Amino acid sequence: MGAAQELFDLLAEGEELTIVCHNNPDPDCLASALALGRIAASAGIDERRILYSGDISHQQNRAFVNLLDVVLKPFDTAAVQDRPADALLAFVDHSVPGVNNNVPPEVPIDVVIDHHPAEDIVARFVDHREDIGATATILTEYVRALDLELDPAVATALLFAIRRETLDFLRGATRAEYEAAGYLHDHTDTDILRKLSTPSVSGATVDAIAHAIENRSVRGSVLISHVGRTTERDSLPQAADYLATLEGVETAIVFGIVDDSIQLSGRSVDSRVNIGAVLADAFGTIGSAGGHHDMAGGEIPLGIFADSAEDDNLLSMVDQVVTQRLLRSLKMAVDLEE
Repeated sequence: MGAAQELFDLLAEGEELTIVCHNNPDPDCLASALALGRIAASAGIDERRILYSGDISHQQNRAFVNLLDVVLKPFDTAAVQDRPADALLAFVDHSVPGVNNNVPPEVPIDVVIDHHPAEDIVARFVDHREDIGATATILTEYVRALDLELDPAVATALLFAIRRETLDFLRGATRAEYEAAGYLHDHTDTDILRKLSTPSVSGATVDAIAHAIENRSVRGSVLISHVGRTTERDSLPQAADYLATLEGVETAIVFGIVDDSIQLSGRSVDSRVNIGAVLADAFGTIGSAGGHHDMAGGEIPLGIFADSAEDDNLLSMVDQVVTQRLLRSLKMAVDLEE
């Protein structure tokens, strides 16, 4: 029995489906959740919900939710912890309770579909493929294998997610992404796809990227920078993407303070650097960090220092500690050349 049919049969046993997105969900997670909801509907599940934690702050993510009418609800612990026996719980684009999500570690999971590196995944149905470029690719395979009617909203969401996750097929794309895109192409709303690709950018995002450019420090082919304090969490990966294009830079890591935590985003084209492992090694014991060999992220709670948010010394302290940990993980000297 194929994975798609196995998933369908499991969903057919349920009366409800709760899909939990990872914290601060991106298009790959959102599109995958939307597609899984459609599959569940075809399996006879009428009550479906998509839960998320954090923010929908990236301008593309906000446009994605608005233009495609994605219905999201804030994460509710009771909805996942105290659910009845016939209520199924699914993860898309993440895989372990308590890791990049707010689900208590002891909560049993029914469905996991993911492409990120992870270990110790436990669920009734698991499709975990690290060699695939996007979780949306896997969901496209399911829709195609089950011969489901594909409405324009879902098709557009999946195609945009695949393009975004692979940087228009330039990062981590496999034959499967191209095949999925070819299948989705004729079903998409090209007008919405065009709008999603060119959303407006907030002033706060531009400011954060400007701060990252100004604060950059380079040693060899490694660039480390910070944006200071920002309300735009998703400005960090945008800044990392931009700084990674600087001549001579092969690894770029950008961090900043968002609310009561330190957020990080890393990019690397250096075959000697696994940026996911670098961030996990540097911050895995004090926060949540990891990802792929070429792109990764992390979050570190400020803890007792959160109350010192207005302290002029806070950013300096964060800069010093984060930079030193990154350089040690990269096995570099702790001083940076300006």
